[in-house]
Amino acid sequence: MSRRFRVLAWTAAGAAYLLIVLGAVVRITGAGLGCGDDWPVCHGRFFPSFADIKTLIEWNHRLVAAIVSTLVVLLAGLTWWERRGVGTLKDTGGERSKPGVAGYVALGLLIVQVLLGAVTVKLRLPPWTIILHLGTAMMLLATLIVAARGPAITWSPGVHPGLGGAALGFVTVLFGGLTANLGAATACVGFPLCNGQVFPDGNYLQHIQWTHRLLAYGLFVYLLVWTLRARRPGPAVALGLALTQLVVAAAMVLRLVPPPLQAAHVAVGAALWATLVVLASRE
Repeated sequence: MSRRFRVLAWTAAGAAYLLIVLGAVVRITGAGLGCGDDWPVCHGRFFPSFADIKTLIEWNHRLVAAIVSTLVVLLAGLTWWERRGVGTLKDTGGERSKPGVAGYVALGLLIVQVLLGAVTVKLRLPPWTIILHLGTAMMLLATLIVAARGPAITWSPGVHPGLGGAALGFVTVLFGGLTANLGAATACVGFPLCNGQVFPDGNYLQHIQWTHRLLAYGLFVYLLVWTLRARRPGPAVALGLALTQLVVAAAMVLRLVPPPLQAAHVAVGAALWATLVVLASRE
């Protein structure tokens, strides 16, 4: 696998991370329909008037989405090129292996993501499409990271702690998206309990947010145990990000969910997910 392949894959992964954060900004600012229900154009044009800040936010979100799309298509093309053995097969370390199929998987996920984006806009932002959109974005980021790390990745026999952490992290992220998009972010007052209760007796919105919190607490404990047992930097980095995420979450709830902290919550959460994906595999 060539150096240019790794650079392209890591660049695409970085752009996908930025797209996830921008997607959260779109939701937080209510800019999801900043371009109306037109897609892929914005108010009937590729370059609309930016007098409305929501139009500017949504247009930039679509611009980064276009950049990600271009990078993923290029990565899929380069995957095909190098798997055919075209070009030099020599690297500074001698013979290099061909890339795996992750580039193709990323292209498939991209197509699903684009279709979901169009459906989300056309149906005027129903929560179920937004959750699917988020889940696919996280899977695309993970696939690009796997592509960048290369076919030399091996998996431990049995259940690797990283796989368990990644699975728990993914479910936690999805419940976080569900909490945000159903308006359940303010359903539980106080921290760490929900309205001072271990088992909240309120409506389903409280149950959704409380489930998200329990998953987050469980992930933190999981990473703490893993860090103490492994005694190596990787799990400790994930633990630090999980702790940061809990601190941001506590501040967000106690300060009545201000937009900057909402954006920070998504940014740290996506960084934690990316770290878990890296830890779930090893070279």
